[in-house]
Amino acid sequence: MNEEIIARAGEFIAATRDCILALIDENGYPTAARITPTKTEGIEWITIGNSIESNWTKRAAKCDRASICYSSERPEYNVTLVGTLEIITDDFTLKKEMWREWMETYYSGPEDPKYCVLRFRTLRYSLYIDGTQVRGTLPNNLHA
Repeated sequence: MNEEIIARAGEFIAATRDCILALIDENGYPTAARITPTKTEGIEWITIGNSIESNWTKRAAKCDRASICYSSERPEYNVTLVGTLEIITDDFTLKKEMWREWMETYYSGPEDPKYCVLRFRTLRYSLYIDGTQVRGTLPNNLHA
């Protein structure tokens, strides 16, 4: 049953445009912002195209612990993921894969040194899908 709920949560994430990213700020307080992920792989990892100069990237550089939450009212879904956020600046294949046309507003292209990819890797999860709650860890990501 857990595998089914995890799979349904992954499908929900893939079909949902926005989520909330929470990080610790420079004063040690949690901050949250709505983001639009670039790509997801089930509940295992999520990537976000971003600026190397953004507050999110600066915060992740100081403390890589993060949480991401996806939710909806109908059907009643809540997917809360806790994990780490990696800043990727030198993997040009990944940066090109994560590139979206709308990013041209902010960057000259995937090779732009100001453009980076933030990759969130889930360590633990709390899923509420249609009245069923499942909590657990992703052991494959514990040493990622």
